[in-house]
Amino acid sequence: MIIGVGIDVAEIERFQASLERTPALAERLFVERELWLPSGERRGVASLAARFAAKEALAKALGAPSGLYWTDAEVVVEDSGQPRLRVTGTVAVRAAELGVRSWHVSLSHDAGVASAVVIAEG
Repeated sequence: MIIGVGIDVAEIERFQASLERTPALAERLFVERELWLPSGERRGVASLAARFAAKEALAKALGAPSGLYWTDAEVVVEDSGQPRLRVTGTVAVRAAELGVRSWHVSLSHDAGVASAVVIAEG
């Protein structure tokens, strides 16, 4: 049973300007594993914008309640390349209240826009 669906888009150039204007913003939005590639390089801004869109979409799928922490939702990528969500803390509590047992996530970025769709399933 589908409990919620969320979709969000982020203009990559605008997102980059926000990160440059507020240097601490990245650490407020993302956990370390989201910021850095396994090679030790910083993840590209398009990829970060897509991850931010996924967090916004996830909040919408949960009914957009107040009090969720951005870092309580993490976008991880399987060895196959498929993205998935790892939720903890405030996000996990809200998901449990709604009966969410699994997540489906799709990320994309092209033509200056990053997007994400999240489906919460019970």
